[in-house]
Amino acid sequence: MALVYVTDIEYQADIKVFAVNERYQADLCFFEVDRDYKANTEAKWFFEDKDYKATVKIYWVEHEYQADLKVFRVTQEHLAGWQKSHRLITRLGKYTY
Repeated sequence: MALVYVTDIEYQADIKVFAVNERYQADLCFFEVDRDYKANTEAKWFFEDKDYKATVKIYWVEHEYQADLKVFRVTQEHLAGWQKSHRLITRLGKYTY
C-alpha cells in the first residue's frame, strides 16, 4: 500500500523522488488512485493530505541526480510496477512487482 504524502521540506521526506519524462527511464511506474483503499500495492499511489496517514513521505526534486527514486506516472493501472530491481522495493508500502 502506498499512501504518499508530499512534503515541501526536504529533510522531512523519507525519500527524494524525481519524475522522469519517459517510462523506460523510471525505477517505478506508478498509477494514481482516487481512494486510499485502492492503493493496495507500491505501484498504486494515493496522495494523502495528512502526513500521519502516509506510508511514505516524499519530496519532489528538480534534478535526477538528487533523487533516491525515479518515477513515471502511467495512465493505465496495468502498466504500474517496478521496472527493475531497486533498494526501495518494500519500503513504500505493500510489496509488489
